[in-house]
Amino acid sequence: MTRVLAVRTIASIPALVCAGLVAGCTARGSIDETAAAAPPPAVVEPDGESNVMHVAHPEQFPLAAATAHDGTPELSVTGVVSPDVARAVPVVSLASGRVIDLRARLGDRVRKGQLLLRIQSADVSAAFSDYRKAVADQVLADSQLDRAKALYERGAIAKKDEEVAEDAAAKARVDVENATERLHVLGMDASRPPTAIIDVVAPADGVITEQNVTTAGGVKSLDNSPNLFTISDLSRVWIVCDVYENDLPAVRVGDTADIRLTAYPDRVLTGRIDNIGAILDPAIRTAKVRVEVANPGLLRVGMFVTATFHGRSTETRAVVPATAVLHLHDRDWVYVPSGNGRFERREVVGGHMLAGNMQELRSGLQPGERVVANALVFQNTVEQ
Repeated sequence: MTRVLAVRTIASIPALVCAGLVAGCTARGSIDETAAAAPPPAVVEPDGESNVMHVAHPEQFPLAAATAHDGTPELSVTGVVSPDVARAVPVVSLASGRVIDLRARLGDRVRKGQLLLRIQSADVSAAFSDYRKAVADQVLADSQLDRAKALYERGAIAKKDEEVAEDAAAKARVDVENATERLHVLGMDASRPPTAIIDVVAPADGVITEQNVTTAGGVKSLDNSPNLFTISDLSRVWIVCDVYENDLPAVRVGDTADIRLTAYPDRVLTGRIDNIGAILDPAIRTAKVRVEVANPGLLRVGMFVTATFHGRSTETRAVVPATAVLHLHDRDWVYVPSGNGRFERREVVGGHMLAGNMQELRSGLQPGERVVANALVFQNTVEQ
């Protein structure tokens, strides 16, 4: 019985071997047919440089030739809205005292002559007192002069006595004029009843951009006190930009600039460069470039903006399909064939988008050079 089972087992081995060979031949035939139907895979070989790749089948990646386009040089920088210093008017008080009524605050829009605050001042009281004393002295001096003239005409006094009276009357008039002018300087009117309260009004139209006074606060004399308020005319403002020293040749006084607001991205304002700082910031190596622009009511002090400076000359730039530009690691790249299946990844500086899904390149590529038409597909193939 044991011998019969062994014979049967040995007899079945050839059958299994034949079945395995048949199955293997069938599977190999299927693989060969699949491989024949699919295109050969692109094989990327490193070329020793990180920006140069070797592709086994470069014909799989269509190329596009860069065309020429004439444009003006541009430079985009960030800036901050600042008030025009020449349009800022300080609000001061020559009289010291205490604020008893505050009528305006930081950020308010005021009109010329509008009451801003009231101050109770001992200086004003003293000025009125001096004025009233001067007026009384003048009345007495004029009366004494009239009496001296009458006595001189009757020969009762000498000529020198009349002249002394005339001198006293002249000095009294000077004292009255000085006292009146002091009241005017303090902002008071001599014709008004005496008071210790002084009204401080706005000297110009504008917006209050600085406030250094509060209710019940003390107001010191002009020589050791900051401005009570600063009123700025914001109908025209400054855009102060930081431009790196290697970009300074691209900006000139008189050039125009497009101002784009972060808060209103659909609005573009036009300004003019009126000053380029003569001193660089030692920390970040930038110069302050000042752009003057009309304010349509959207610009507020402290806003961040983007300023694009336009040059006066034209230059020829390369234009490629937008798909040929790959944005990677905050930079723009294109792939340029260098022969024998090699491609160079070259950094470029992208510019404006043009009609037909074309993109302008400011630098890195010359018109006539060829690039891979779809950089993203090529990059994905390289990374596989």
